[in-house]
Amino acid sequence: MEKRSFLTSSPSATQDLGRRIGEKLGPGSVVALIGELGSGKTCFAKGLCAGLGIPQRYVNSPTFAFVNEYEGRLLVLHVDLYRLDSVDMALDLGIMDYLLQAKSGVMVIEWAEKMLAFLSDSYLAVHFSVLSTRRREIMLTGFGEEFCKLLGELDGP
Repeated sequence: MEKRSFLTSSPSATQDLGRRIGEKLGPGSVVALIGELGSGKTCFAKGLCAGLGIPQRYVNSPTFAFVNEYEGRLLVLHVDLYRLDSVDMALDLGIMDYLLQAKSGVMVIEWAEKMLAFLSDSYLAVHFSVLSTRRREIMLTGFGEEFCKLLGELDGP
């Protein structure tokens, strides 16, 4: 397990961090976004998708659809579990099928704390903490060799 912390002071800085990570992701990557409402999860997801060749204007939070699919350098499954009430509901939605489908693409999960038990031992956890109206601390935790290596390759603080 590897950890790195970043401070951002604007939505564009949060998106830029996401973009730099998206540029490094390969097939089968799972990115688990964890943080309170309004902490920057969707903003980060837009940047991550930009790093995978998906224009930011196409990326929005799939709160009501649960899953949005985007085609870029890799297929991206953008999952939002905000409205998820239970593990049974996740299973009914076919979350395991989406995890299997993500083996050839990338899965980005907002409110991932609701399904961490389903994830393999290789994923990137991204924890968002609100420090002020514009400032965020973003703690990246790499689980598995691939994500520990990715964190070591990121420039910046």
